[in-house]
Formats: sequence, C-alpha cells, structure tokens
Amino acid sequence: MEGLDFGFMLDAAQTAFGTMMSFERILFLVFGVLVGLAIGLLPGIGGMTGFALLVPFTYTMDPYAAFAMLLGMHSVTSTSDTIPAVLFGVPGTAAAQATVLDGLPMTRRGEAGRALSASYASSLLGGIFGALVLAISVPVIRPFVLAVGTPEMLALTFFGIAMVSALSGSAPLRGVTAACFGILISMIGTDSQTGTIRWAGNILYLWDGVPMLPLLLGLFALPELCDLVIKREALTDNLKMSVTKGMITGIKDVLQNWFLVLRCSALGSLLGLIPGITGAVTDWLAYGHALRTAKGAKDTFGKGDVRGIIAPDSAANAKEGGSLVPTIAFGVPGSAAQAILLGALMVHGFVPGPEMLTTNLHVTYSLVWSIALANIFGAGLCFLLSGQFAKISTLRYTLVLPGIIVLVFIGAFQGSGNWGDLYALILFGILGWVMKRLGWPRPPLILGLVLGALIERYMSISFQRYGFDWMLRPAVMVIFALAFAVMFRPILTELRAVGLRAFVPRGRFSLRASDLLYVFFLGIGGWMVVQALDWEFGARIGPVTVGTGLLICGSISLIYQLFSGRGSAVAEDVSHRGIHMDLTADDALPPMQVVWRGAAFFGWFVLFVILMKLVGIILAIPVIVIGFMRSEGRERWLVTLIYAAVVTAGVYVVFDQVIHVPWPNTVLGDLVPALAKSVPGM
Repeated sequence: MEGLDFGFMLDAAQTAFGTMMSFERILFLVFGVLVGLAIGLLPGIGGMTGFALLVPFTYTMDPYAAFAMLLGMHSVTSTSDTIPAVLFGVPGTAAAQATVLDGLPMTRRGEAGRALSASYASSLLGGIFGALVLAISVPVIRPFVLAVGTPEMLALTFFGIAMVSALSGSAPLRGVTAACFGILISMIGTDSQTGTIRWAGNILYLWDGVPMLPLLLGLFALPELCDLVIKREALTDNLKMSVTKGMITGIKDVLQNWFLVLRCSALGSLLGLIPGITGAVTDWLAYGHALRTAKGAKDTFGKGDVRGIIAPDSAANAKEGGSLVPTIAFGVPGSAAQAILLGALMVHGFVPGPEMLTTNLHVTYSLVWSIALANIFGAGLCFLLSGQFAKISTLRYTLVLPGIIVLVFIGAFQGSGNWGDLYALILFGILGWVMKRLGWPRPPLILGLVLGALIERYMSISFQRYGFDWMLRPAVMVIFALAFAVMFRPILTELRAVGLRAFVPRGRFSLRASDLLYVFFLGIGGWMVVQALDWEFGARIGPVTVGTGLLICGSISLIYQLFSGRGSAVAEDVSHRGIHMDLTADDALPPMQVVWRGAAFFGWFVLFVILMKLVGIILAIPVIVIGFMRSEGRERWLVTLIYAAVVTAGVYVVFDQVIHVPWPNTVLGDLVPALAKSVPGM
C-alpha cells in the first residue's frame, strides 16, 4: 500500500510495544490469559464462552487493555486444551482433536509430562510465529487475499478432506465415505439459499442444523471415556519420567524438530488467512502433513510419537495470528469468535480496512504484541503446572471420570441449549465408539462435519457466479489435481508394492462386523439422496453431489472388502501398509464383556438426561457422581460425598451464577408452581 515503508512499520511496532507495557494493560492481558487457560481445560466450552464473559466488560475500558484481555483469552485457549486431550483423550476444544492420537498413548506409557511439555513449547513457538506473520503480512497481504475467490476456497476445502480421508488405514475409500457422511449431516436443516427444510421434518431442533459441539464431543470424547471405563484402570500405573525430566525432554523434542514446528506454523498461519477454516481443520491438516513428511511416521504415529503432538499444536496456535489478517484488513471475520472481536474493535471506534493498515497501524501492532505476550504468559503458566497435571493420569478412573462426564455433558449443552444437544451427544457418542472399535477412522467424518457448511456455501456461490467454468480456473485445477493425487496415492502405493493382485477379487466372500457400518452409511446416504431429488436445484445440488460420492466410494470399498480374500498373505501385506489415522482399542477383553461395559457407560448418560429432565442438572449431578463412584469403583463414602459436593458447587457457581447457562424446564420445576396454585392461601 502507498505510504507504507519499513521505517513506518517499525515505528508503529515500537509505539505499540510501549503502549502495551503499561502495568494496567499487562494486568488485563494476564487476566485474559487465565480465563483462556481455564476455558481450554473445560471440554466443549470453547472460546465463544470466554468472549461472552469478557466482552460486556470491555465497552468502557481503555481500548488497548480491552483488546489485550480479549486476545489474551483467545490466544491461549488452544494451549491449555491440550491438557484434557493428552491426559484423558477428551479434547478441550475442537482444535485439540488430533493431539489425542499421540498424546493419550504417551500418557498411557507414563510420559504425560513429556507430552504436555512438548505441547506447550510448540504452542508457544507457533503462537509467536503466527504473531510474526500477522506483523509482517498485514500491510502487504491485501492483493493476495483478494485474489482468492470462492472457487479456490471450495477447492481448498476439498483438498483438506482428501488429505485426511486418504490417511484411513488400508481402505482409503472408507475415509472418503465417512467424510461424505459428515458433510451430509452438516447439511441437515434449513437451506440458506432456498429456505428448503432438509431432512428435518417436523423436528424444530434440526431446522437450524445440528450444533457442532455435541457431535464433536460425542464422536471423539465419549469413546475414549467409554474405553477407560471398559478397562477399569488408571491411564497409567506410574509416571515413567519425573516431572523435571519430562519437561526437559519435551522441550528438547520441540527443538530437535524445529523444522517441523516451522512448517506446521507456516501451514497454520496460511490456513488462518482463509475465512471459515477453523482450528479443527488446521489441526488435522497439520497432523496429516507431519504423518506424510516426518521420517518413520507411518510406523509410530498414533502410538505415542511426540511429533504427533508438536505438529497440530504449533499449527493451531499459529492460526490465530493468521486469522486476524482478513478480520483487520477487510472486516471479514474468519470465525464467530473473530466476529465478536471485530465488533469490539468497532465499538471502540476502529474500523477494519485501510485505516488499520495506515493511520491506526499502531493499534494493529498492539494486537500483534498482545498475541505474542499472551502465548509467552500462557505457556509459562502451563509449564509451572505440568507436574501436577501429569500426576492426574495416575488416579483411579472413578476419581477422574465423574467430573469429566459432567463437564462433557454441560459442554454439549452449550451447542444450542436444547434437549436435542444431549440426545445428539449420546447418539454420536455411540457411533464414534462403534467406529473406533471396528477400525473406522473418525477424523474424516469430523472434518466433513466442520467443512460441510463451507463446502455447500462455496459450491452454491461458485455455480451461481461462474456456472461450470469455475472448475477451469488455473488455481482450482491445480488444487484439485493435488487433492486427487493425495487421495489416490495409497492405491498407487499398493499397486507398486504387490501389483494388481492386491485389488483383484479372489471369490471368497468374507463378512466382518466392520462391514456393517458400510450398510449403515450407505443406507442413510441413499435415503438422504432420494429425499433430496425432489428439492429445488439450489437446495439439492450439494446433497446429491456429496451423497452420490458417498454411495460410489462406499459401494466400491465394501465390494472390495467382501471379496478381497481377507486373511490371505497378500491381503495382510496390504493391510499392514495402511495408516490408521485414529486411536485403536488396546484391551483384550471378551467381546460381550466389552459390549456390556460400553452399554453401562452410555447408560449413565441416559440416566443423566432422565434425571435432568425430572429435577434439573444441579440436583442430578450429585446423584450421578455418587452412583458412578459407588457402583463402578466402590469408593469410600466420605471421598464420594466430598467429590460430589465439590463438583456440584463448581458447576453451580461457574455455569449457573457466572455464565448463566439457561437450563431447560424440568418436571419438578413445572410441578411446584402448579401445586402452589392448587393449595388455598398460597
């Protein structure tokens, strides 16, 4: 832009640094960091809750202090969300899902301290890298961002799904099938273009679509908690490394893999520039990149490789800096949280656009310094507490799970504050557990859920503006070519390894339990396509396209699985070459015992819903906590009662009194006023 030179930028950065160094602004920054770290620890709550808490207090504050507090909170949520992901396999936010794959196995080996330390160090470096990208790119990125249209964004989303779907074990088309199913689920509800209500019928809850939080928690959090109950033991018997040794080793891991940190931080920053690309997408793409490029990763990722933590965590934190570029330069927020931040900027009189890159450049650089300082403070606090966090993994599961179950339950309810959130949590929790047990990858399905709305929006706009010509744009053709190359690379690898005999049917029909999920996905996908054929073109183009892809890929994969001669030498050779980008169950219990214990676990959630409907969540919590601890682990009454009281009081203070979560009506709540009216004199 005219008038911008290096000297002007340097002066603005120095001025912003001096402005941010006042005691009051640093104090508010640290307060925001503390709030962000606390939010990251609570599964499913997310940064939106933090903004809801803090934004009302910023309107009368000094603008620099207000932005420091908000960015301090937002920047470190993806630092502390690693803690529940590593220790329990429950991602604190959607951006910590990939961290579970190697973080949880490290905890089971007694290396929780090392895993947490590596996460904090990579998050710190990634966050600083993202702030640096923001500082350098804000004045010069405008023409490049403007050159990216909806066709290119559509191609990029397709590339992301292709990349993750291809990393799906020995059956890559299985990953594509799961991804298409996730996209179809994301399309449920009222179509924004035509107003058509798709697959929702008379269920009002589905008219606005299925909220993301209960689906994500169900698919990725509940299966890990369920398997912990099935095994009935602590995550690890002892800490393999001392606290100090684990922290030092984790830092060394990050320094030794500095080039991986640099690559994934750059990837996260670039993805942050694209509006709508969330932390959940960045997380999986960075993990997939490391899986394909790191030496020996195919044999160690998913089994406790520290690089599987370093890659997604550095990318997730770097994304935050990159995502501020379109927000500041064009007023185009990349997420709902960025939209709230944009509103706070405008309330204080700062309008996104050219002024933020010229006249108010010092304000822009104050945001840069806020992100950098927040990451330093956040990582430092997490390092100090790493030892205590790591020790949690040695506790009995009956001392850990009740509190986590309650938090997951409340986190899912944050979706829309509707009973449907809780039903969706349980249903998708069962689906996620079955997929994990039967060897189906969940990451493609999750990525499809996250990107589904974007894919349909970009597809609709691209067809309306360009017709079919959008597919001939040079950048789109290059991205699609890369996507197909990524998707079909596993097939080409098998052809080179064992030749055509790996794909020629051998005539021996072989049915396994995992094949039943094909029937599930194909049946629902086929029904959804048939329903969509009667809709207007704008409403059906996305569902029919994606649904057809599901039917084709799922059918081909199923036929191959049924007739490929599984169990033969060639088939076993092929299966061992695949990458299963998901956790696997590692217990050796009889199948029926696994089923009964799994059913009992989900039964606690069903009971929770029933009790919440009858008496409300505050009264239901102590009943569930006491019942679980006494029946599952025979915990002492004193310990059980104290634990139940602490959890109930914490939920009441934080979620009822501070956040003011609108709990739904209960039978007891409706009954008391009715009885009062029926009694004379009351």
